[in-house]
Amino acid sequence: MGRSPTTKDDAQALFQSLRSAYAATPTNLKIIDLYVVFAVSTAVIQVVYMAIVGSFPFNSFLSGVLSCVGTAVLAVCLRIQVNKENKEFKDLPPERAFADFVLCNLVLHLVIMNFLG
Repeated sequence: MGRSPTTKDDAQALFQSLRSAYAATPTNLKIIDLYVVFAVSTAVIQVVYMAIVGSFPFNSFLSGVLSCVGTAVLAVCLRIQVNKENKEFKDLPPERAFADFVLCNLVLHLVIMNFLG
């Protein structure tokens, strides 16, 4: 019982430090983070819907979930490339990273549409 307040205080300190560190994040990275959260939450909603209703057209379910997860992965890659603090991609202009993101999304969704049949 004596550890509960300390653990709670540690958790609050952790959340406060995460909040203050994320407040310094540039706006364009926050927008990409919001897009990743949207894509992952859409995938979770599709999985919950499949669990409740059923997965009759299983190809459609797989296509929807893989599209959401693939888009989230590509958005994370975009975030890594656009981040100014990342020294590995310092020579890559943000326009080029966004063009790569759009092209990869186009290829991903063409594959998804082909998988649908």
